[in-house]
Amino acid sequence: MTATPPNSPPPDGALPNSPPPNSPTPNRAPPNATPTNDTSPNGAPLTGAIELPDGTRVRGRGLRNPMPDGPVPDFGLYLGSGRLRRRHGSALTWPSAWIDWPDFLLPRDRDDAVREIRALHARARVGESVEVACGGGVGRTGTVIACLAVLSGVAPADAVAWTREHHHPRAVETPWQRRWVASFPG
Repeated sequence: MTATPPNSPPPDGALPNSPPPNSPTPNRAPPNATPTNDTSPNGAPLTGAIELPDGTRVRGRGLRNPMPDGPVPDFGLYLGSGRLRRRHGSALTWPSAWIDWPDFLLPRDRDDAVREIRALHARARVGESVEVACGGGVGRTGTVIACLAVLSGVAPADAVAWTREHHHPRAVETPWQRRWVASFPG
């Protein structure tokens, strides 16, 4: 089996970072979580997920907070430095991707971040349960949710306000994060 380069299109229309066909995808919470319904099939709504204007759903959360009750996501997009990844990565037992994104700043590789955000939206559109998370679940997570709102039809100039109304009142914390959302290629 040959490896696919990290930024090449996936074979046969598969989504990036998806498990091989017919491989089991975990849908149970890790042992330290207290799920209320951990037998939900993949694609089940995640506790705390919000609905974007196009009907797709995404959960935004902070990795420093306890894992919400219920099923684990089919896929997670995580935003942070190597330190955050080392601290929390082993607890994420489901398929995931990381964007190197320092706290209060922008992603180190913005083109890669745009690709990962679009891929997350594509997963949500086909019914996968997805989440996005950073350390606190406000700034970087809010920025990605605002970008997802743009992809779902919200005007870039309105995406931060939409995210603050639906996700967190302080989402998208810095001026440069707000500018990045305003220029996000929808």
